[in-house]
Amino acid sequence: MKKVISTKDAPQAIGPYSQAIEANGFLFISGQLGVTPDGKFAGEDVRAQAEQSMLNLKAILAQAGLSFENAVKTTIFLADIEDFAAVNEIYAKFFSEPYPARSTIAVKTLPKGGLVEIELVAATK
Repeated sequence: MKKVISTKDAPQAIGPYSQAIEANGFLFISGQLGVTPDGKFAGEDVRAQAEQSMLNLKAILAQAGLSFENAVKTTIFLADIEDFAAVNEIYAKFFSEPYPARSTIAVKTLPKGGLVEIELVAATK
């Protein structure tokens, strides 16, 4: 059985998907752009967008009664791999050891012209 998790404290889905789905002991959070809950980019630079992406993830985790401590896997999508170090700095502010497993992928483009998108899987038990 799956349960939809949704909060007004993060941007609403811009397509046929959910902010997050809880199923089989895990919470699967859709990729979060650096967009504020009202749908505007938090800034034009990757640091501002990465910070907002993490705040969106935090809000969705909180809606499910979880925190970054529950994270087991993240995936970061970058429009420019040269932003790897800058995003790492922001990302590291939200996690402590043991860090979740992670992949970072450079992509040609992101939705809405974003610079970074981050998705997360968390254990619910």
